[in-house]
Amino acid sequence: MQEIKQIYHNHLGTAFYWRKDNSVVLDKVQLVFREMGFYFTQQELQLFKRCIEDSYIQNKCCDDCELKNKCHKFLLKTPCSQIDLAVSMEELDAVKDLVEGTLFKITLDDYLYGEGMN
Repeated sequence: MQEIKQIYHNHLGTAFYWRKDNSVVLDKVQLVFREMGFYFTQQELQLFKRCIEDSYIQNKCCDDCELKNKCHKFLLKTPCSQIDLAVSMEELDAVKDLVEGTLFKITLDDYLYGEGMN
């Protein structure tokens, strides 16, 4: 099995870089949750973040429903136009945390080990 460099994780999933030939491949992030894996560029992760925000907006009508957090009728689009996911509000919250945490850590590392070193 190839080695990985973990970026961020929560109770739903994990995000990491693959290692190849003793170096970390930084051009794409492997995002794994709910028995699914997505291999996204940083731009695609930003797009996925916007898809998550759109899903919150589209599902505002369910704010007063008792079953909102357990219902799997919330549609979450992905940067892959052929793939949409049915998620509960709890899963949507966890995916949001996973994506935002991953983007935050990538940005922080870019600053600390890049422009912030000057």
